Amino acid sequence: MDLSEFKGKATYEQIKTYVLEQTGLKVSSLYIAQIKKKCGLDVGENFNLPKSENARQPQCTPEKEEAIMQAFRHFGII
Repeated sequence: MDLSEFKGKATYEQIKTYVLEQTGLKVSSLYIAQIKKKCGLDVGENFNLPKSENARQPQCTPEKEEAIMQAFRHFGII
């Protein structure tokens, strides 16, 4: 079985599981999407939009950002 076609592709659940196993940190899909945007990677459209225009969104902490970046490198996304 050739796994090269899966290089650079990982689901959000796979990333969450990897980060939890490696660092013990729980990360949300929101944080993963924020880091993907920061890296200039393609992010799907969000259909769960906030009701008000000035709704606050939590920001990813530096330690979780580094853990997500580590997962991206592991899966070959970056």
